[in-house]
Amino acid sequence: MTSSPPTTLPVREPLDPPPARRPAGTRAARRVGVRVLAALALLGLWQLAATAADNPSFVPAPAAVWDQLVRLSTTHDGVRGYSGGLLIEHLGVSLRRILIGSVIGVAGGLVLGVVLGTVPWIRVVAEPVVTFVRALPPLAYFSLLIIWFGIDETPKLWLLAIAALPPVAVATAAAVHGAPAHLVEAARALGGSRWDVIRDVVLPSALPEIFTGVRLAVGLAYSSVVAAETVNGVPGIGGMVRDAQRYLQTDVVVLGLFAIGLSGLLIDGLLRAAEKRFIPWRGRS
Repeated sequence: MTSSPPTTLPVREPLDPPPARRPAGTRAARRVGVRVLAALALLGLWQLAATAADNPSFVPAPAAVWDQLVRLSTTHDGVRGYSGGLLIEHLGVSLRRILIGSVIGVAGGLVLGVVLGTVPWIRVVAEPVVTFVRALPPLAYFSLLIIWFGIDETPKLWLLAIAALPPVAVATAAAVHGAPAHLVEAARALGGSRWDVIRDVVLPSALPEIFTGVRLAVGLAYSSVVAAETVNGVPGIGGMVRDAQRYLQTDVVVLGLFAIGLSGLLIDGLLRAAEKRFIPWRGRS
């Protein structure tokens, strides 16, 4: 009787160790460095464009915009800022208008979105109206608002509120309508009322999409502030931009656009931080 040769187990190669992850501080420093380099590159391209154009009314140099920043932030030769208001004051007035208009629009969009998402017949009737309003540019109905409310603060706030409402309403309606059916049925089986189901199941599951709608709404309010301040908009950063455009003060126009854009980035960063704080589960399975 012959014995079978001994079986040998295959030798497994040792697994490669996982690559070492860079510390969070290093990654953050790299991101900041890349952004600083990108900003410097854009600044250099801007300077080249201003030099090539050789026309400050067409493309102002970065130094000219910086000079306007200093002049509009102080009292220079007896002139205080622009039209009697400092740059920070003009920006503050516009931010107050944006804040009030956005709050009104977001609150109305949330209520309307919940109704659209939970009551089918209202969704059929009202959804085309919301889509119609969302497609209108702000200047298309601003003249009508001026006829109704005059030239003071009211039409400006209504314009920003109407611009902010549709994105929140659409996002909320879609998220509420798409809430997990099994969770809704389970809440109803446990005796939850309609309001209990909306409050405890539907709205928490819809929060990520609602926050996206809020960010879009605030962005639309920012983009509409110049239109809102076309009439009697000074003090206000949009009104300052419009007034400077009439006198070909391109450096003031560019400065106002930078003020609006940078403040918009700051507000969007705050909204992102709030989203991470209140919706920590977003993006995780």
